[in-house]
Amino acid sequence: MKPKYIFNIILAVLFVFPLMGTFAQQAATSGSIEVITTFDYPGTGNSTLPQKINSRGDIVGEYIDSLGVARGFVRFSDGSFSAPIVDPNDTVGFTEGRGINNLRTVVGDYATSDGNQHGFFLSGGTFTEYDVPGAPTTDVLGINDGADFAGAFSNSDNTILYAFVSVGGTITSFSVPAATGTLAYQLNNSEQLVVGYYIDGSGILHGYYRDANGALHFPIDPPGSVSTVLFGDNDRNWVVGRYADASGATHGVFFTAPNNFFIFDYPGSSFTSLNGINDQGFICGRFVDASGIGHGIIARVTGTPPTNAAGPEMKANNSPSLVTPLNPSPSAWGGAMPAR
Repeated sequence: MKPKYIFNIILAVLFVFPLMGTFAQQAATSGSIEVITTFDYPGTGNSTLPQKINSRGDIVGEYIDSLGVARGFVRFSDGSFSAPIVDPNDTVGFTEGRGINNLRTVVGDYATSDGNQHGFFLSGGTFTEYDVPGAPTTDVLGINDGADFAGAFSNSDNTILYAFVSVGGTITSFSVPAATGTLAYQLNNSEQLVVGYYIDGSGILHGYYRDANGALHFPIDPPGSVSTVLFGDNDRNWVVGRYADASGATHGVFFTAPNNFFIFDYPGSSFTSLNGINDQGFICGRFVDASGIGHGIIARVTGTPPTNAAGPEMKANNSPSLVTPLNPSPSAWGGAMPAR
């Protein structure tokens, strides 16, 4: 996968948003999602893309500078930031922070000049490279407190992506039937729930979840969705993500199995993404302002937000993927490959 398909160059000026008064979207008696604050990785022209949050309140993500260079970061629970995270083998200016656990082990991916991506672990200042054996591209997208992790890898000619989980050192791969790509973004500490998205034969993105028995539940799409991505889950089996509607607006999603959704929009923005959720119900994500700059969000779930049911889902235990060429367009991936 070529780097030009992996990231979008963003040329704009950073607006710094100060600590905000808490506001919420809620029903009177059920619960809500409340914004605690917004934040930006320091520097002029940076777009901030948080990805996951651990139970300590540390957030991992990436920022994209005005030249389109992507670097990982950690925002610690006290509000301070790490130095930019740059994998030593990154040769094209593309390193992403994707997951973090309570030991502050960071996982992510980086790109090389041959157009492939490779996973990494970062712990105590030491990088450890990771590739699924035989795969030219590997993305490590989430890690739990037991150091089990999830992600995606490609076939030998980079035309299909398969989801995988590594539990106790054993790799299990899976894919949604007839999908041209399946990606696993997070598994919770109980190993009961894996979430992610897949791409159907028409290039449309849909959410899915994999239960403790290995059964895949799909498609997971809010009403009106033309593209859905599920990014994170917690030990309460609460799930967050986003979806796009036919008008081009993108909405944050809070999901509980089997098919219930609560929609969250950052006020005044046409793009909201909820990317990670911890066991205390704190959420990290982002909104995009009118100039196209992404800003980090920290929010929290209070009570149980009211949800609306979606349409019926399908299930599959045995889910071999058909060998269909992967749609390489960034738009089919929600603006990047994999979505972020």
